[in-house]
Amino acid sequence: MKTYYRPIPQTDAARPPEALTLAGGWCWFTHVECLTRGKAPRIAGVADLPQEALMHLIGTRADVAGLPMATPQIMGILNVTPDSFSDGGQFNGLDQAVDRTQAMIDQGATIIDVGGESTRPGSGYVEVEAEIERTAPVIAAVAPKIDVPISIDTRKAPVAAAALAAGATLVNDVSGFTFDAELGPLAAAKGAPVCIMHAQGDPANMQDDPSYDDVLLDVYDFLEAQVSQLEALGLSRGQIVVDPGIGFGKTLTHNLALLARISLFHSLGCPILLGASRKRFIGTIGNAPDTQDRVPGSLAVAMEGIAQGIQFVRVHDVAETKQAFDLWQAVTTGVVNDGT
Repeated sequence: MKTYYRPIPQTDAARPPEALTLAGGWCWFTHVECLTRGKAPRIAGVADLPQEALMHLIGTRADVAGLPMATPQIMGILNVTPDSFSDGGQFNGLDQAVDRTQAMIDQGATIIDVGGESTRPGSGYVEVEAEIERTAPVIAAVAPKIDVPISIDTRKAPVAAAALAAGATLVNDVSGFTFDAELGPLAAAKGAPVCIMHAQGDPANMQDDPSYDDVLLDVYDFLEAQVSQLEALGLSRGQIVVDPGIGFGKTLTHNLALLARISLFHSLGCPILLGASRKRFIGTIGNAPDTQDRVPGSLAVAMEGIAQGIQFVRVHDVAETKQAFDLWQAVTTGVVNDGT
């Protein structure tokens, strides 16, 4: 029976001498939660971990797209779509997209994620040519003017190829490299880092009736299999980011289960991305039906992810996230980023 090892992250100033640094980052841990299907969880000390599991947890993560994984990175969302759930239609024009990108960088974004196909629940398929027309010109216009990497949010190889040619660096696939069989080989051939996201079903039907045997372990098994598949194509584990896919084929209960134990995914030996900004469960729990009113809840979720060692947070509200992180960092570590 397979055992999964979830580090129990800490950031307290009083760190025991036996504590180990988690993923070369800002959290430490002395114990893990051992999870086995059909059995009650148990807590074990780090001395009881198998060597391979321990190495995945304490191994320093390589830079991704030139970004150090020893500190959290803020991924600013740039949707060049007419129908995204939160900001559809706001940044369709080239000048608007360029201005929005620069504004997010000024606010603290360290990577920009450009998407040309809405993946909100119920959204339809966008033809390849249309998606390229939405994304590639924006990337080509923005890339020479900024000093942060660009991610292309797509599940289609031709779109990713056009984006990489235009200046994108990372491929972020919401299908976890299951939609287009050519996308993984393309990323490997280009040496492009990737993000594997878990989703159950397509955007058009993913929220119809999502179900799992154990959502946390089922998502872990999917990501583990996809990491191995991409490694077999030639990508190194250090260039693979994993994303549990909050809101993609998940109920509110599923989302909360993943968020409560998101540190489990450190056991894959990869950086982790959390994308929960303004999503429906935040509106439900926070009594905020309007997406624009979900900023406080989005910040709370992002900061809990960072407290569990998550390396990337994908957000709409960059300035607010940066402020929240700077304050959290100052309180927990004494490091003050005052902009000087």
